[in-house]
Formats: sequence, C-alpha cells, structure tokens
Amino acid sequence: MKAIQAVMQEMIDISEEEVGQFLKGVEVKSFKRQETLSTAERIPNEIFFINKGIIRVFITDREGVEHTVHFALERQFIADYSNFILQQPSCYTLQAIEDSEVIVLPRTTIEWGYRNLKEGQKMGRLVAEFYFIYQDNRIKNSYIRTPKERYDSITEIFPNIHNRVPQHMIASYLGITPIHLSRLKKQV
Repeated sequence: MKAIQAVMQEMIDISEEEVGQFLKGVEVKSFKRQETLSTAERIPNEIFFINKGIIRVFITDREGVEHTVHFALERQFIADYSNFILQQPSCYTLQAIEDSEVIVLPRTTIEWGYRNLKEGQKMGRLVAEFYFIYQDNRIKNSYIRTPKERYDSITEIFPNIHNRVPQHMIASYLGITPIHLSRLKKQV
C-alpha cells in the first residue's frame, strides 16, 4: 500500500488519516502472467493501481484479432476510464503480461474519495488529465511520427518495455507487423 500512498501524496495534499480511510475500501489482488483483470463487454466498476507488473490493454476486432492500445506499468492507474465513467460495457480487455500485483479500487471507493477526501476531486481530475494527454499524444503520434520514430520513442513512455513485453504486442501497439518491427530493430 506504500506505493499508492506515495503516488496519492505526490498528486494531492492528503493526510495519513485520509489515506488510511480511503485505502480501507481497496483490495490487493495478484494476477498470473496472461491472466485477465477485466474483460470486454462488461461494465468496468473498478480502477486498478499497479504495484508490480505490466498490464496490456487491448481491443479485439470483428475478425478476432487483438490490437494492443496501451501498456501500464508500476505506479500507474489503469481502467477503461470512459466506460467506467459512463457505466457502459467495455470494449477493452486488461491482461497481465507478467505476474502482477494490483490494488483494486472499486467504484464505491472512488466515489467515497470524491465525496470525502479534501482533494479527492482534484486527484480524479489529475488521473483523468494524465490519461487524456497520453491518449491524445498517442493519436497524434500515430499520424505525425513514422514507425521508426514511434519505435525509437517507445522506451521513453514505457521504460524497459523490450525486456518485459513480447515483440508481437509491441508491434501491435506501434501499428506495424512483427516483421516490420524486426527490420526496425536491425536499423538501431
């Protein structure tokens, strides 16, 4: 619980007592490699904070092909935020890429935090802003940058990704084929 407490204290002015009250409503869960945290077609009613591991967010198209849209690392919050807010079925699946430990923040705990933490609304806004900026940059980069530039910058966003994630998932995230990724790696 120390990691989430530290992140909360970096984001907002929060007392030890407030953190303790907030964290009463959470649960620590472990997921094995390739285990699913949250599935598509289900209304997401929780946000995850990653203590250990890496989580992949993917969408499956009509032909059954998985497309990686995001990775989340330690000390990050992850969820299908849009559908969490809208309380609609998700399009995304969240999957542990390596053995992972997360803190599960149920909707009731998030809502309690908004109502009762002195800066709970601010924290929610900061998490949402971080995710919005990430998604906006991802969309812009997919149009502005070449595949080589996207490949070169991926470790800025996800440090040590090449040692933690299978190459075909990285290729999917970059919007290229695994063969194209192999060619890019040879150019380095």
